[in-house]
Amino acid sequence: MKVLRIPEATVSRLSIYSRYLQRLERDGVVTVSSNEIAKGVGVSSAQVRKDLAYFGEFGTRGVGYNVKDLMHYILRILGLTRPWPVVLVGAGNLGTALCTYRGFKDRGFNIVGVFDNDLLKIGKRIQDLEVLPVERIPEVVAEHNVRIGIITVPQSETQGVADILVKAGVNALLTFGPTVVQVPEDVVVRNVDLSIKLEVLTFYLNLRETHPSAWFETNL
Repeated sequence: MKVLRIPEATVSRLSIYSRYLQRLERDGVVTVSSNEIAKGVGVSSAQVRKDLAYFGEFGTRGVGYNVKDLMHYILRILGLTRPWPVVLVGAGNLGTALCTYRGFKDRGFNIVGVFDNDLLKIGKRIQDLEVLPVERIPEVVAEHNVRIGIITVPQSETQGVADILVKAGVNALLTFGPTVVQVPEDVVVRNVDLSIKLEVLTFYLNLRETHPSAWFETNL
């Protein structure tokens, strides 16, 4: 069986392209060229064409892409033509901030359950969601057919929460911090370590200070 290998950087850029196309559609733009997309998102036009070529032929030579059609194609590729219920474990500062982040709903991610094992947090409300005990994760996952879980607990508890979510039927996890969780092969895990992002920024700031006349290209 042929395996389609798509660079993860391409997937990330597709998400960026779709946001740019949504802005164009709101502004009443009907067609757009790869050069215009590239300029709008900060990549080369060749990169735009290469990313789209993984998934088929789009647009017309000399005319460009129909904004609405291309946006729909990309959203379908990303699986965003339907809503995704999500559960979040860890009702601390980060978890609360994510629950109130409007961008999730705008992209079709609906947090349907928030959980914690802290008795002082259980029963409190984060907007329209009541913080529930961790023991109720399987119930909520089954009720809403949840496949995505966000983990925002202390690092020492991350693996245990991942185990609970996977056992409940969740097969895609977003974690925060340096902890690497062990999960079955069919479970997708992505980690966000904000300190790494800051270290990338300091790397480039340091380069500017130590090599002010040099030019460096990032391969995003």
